Amino acid sequence: MAGVYFDAARVAEGVGEELATRLEALTNGKPGPVVGESAGCRWMYFLVPTGSTAGRSWPPGTTRLGSGGRDAYVGIPALTGVTWPLNWRCAPQPDRRLVDPDLLHGTLCSQLGWEPRPLEGG
Repeated sequence: MAGVYFDAARVAEGVGEELATRLEALTNGKPGPVVGESAGCRWMYFLVPTGSTAGRSWPPGTTRLGSGGRDAYVGIPALTGVTWPLNWRCAPQPDRRLVDPDLLHGTLCSQLGWEPRPLEGG
């Protein structure tokens, strides 16, 4: 469940695919775990440390799931075998490192040409 073991930033497939490619380039091919959906809205979920989606504004079309965002179940595909409609766009690594939330946020904002907004009340 998002917010317990990790938070997630959910973005649409087109944006998410480009974002994953950019993050791979910036991290020598190991950006951390990214889950893709092969059906429905075809979302991509970037798994980040618990609590790291809070405290910052996210571009329109991005949904933060977990700490301070929406409580949600994020399906996790098996490491091997077929788990359609879920897949690992970027598989988790043995060191269990999640996607760097600052790198994710900065890269996404840059990709979309979006300037983060101050949060209300802070």
